[in-house]
Amino acid sequence: MAEVYGKNYLENCNVFSAGLEKHGLNPYMLKVMKEDGYDMKGHYSKTLNDVNEIDFDVVVTVCGHAGETCPMYLKKAQIIHKGFEDPALARGNEEEILGQFRKVRDEIKNYIKNELSKII
Repeated sequence: MAEVYGKNYLENCNVFSAGLEKHGLNPYMLKVMKEDGYDMKGHYSKTLNDVNEIDFDVVVTVCGHAGETCPMYLKKAQIIHKGFEDPALARGNEEEILGQFRKVRDEIKNYIKNELSKII
């Protein structure tokens, strides 16, 4: 989600998204992104190893344990941390889980569009 919104709202930036582990694309995420007008075709789950050749200027971390687990090569970059709940941990019926994904989607979108775009 963050990669899509970053590419749409952060002008003059190359945006990449990666994690510590590959989990694939969550079907709930695909659904809520489609609701917001984004087809996730062509997107795939990446790890930091997939982007380790890139010399980042800025790295934005979005999970709680990122500070302890980010590889040292990223430490050359300016690190900005903004934590979001992990919607993949949501429990309940389908509508409750989708509700959590929508909430986090909107939080990420608003953060990138209204806050991060002013910093970067």
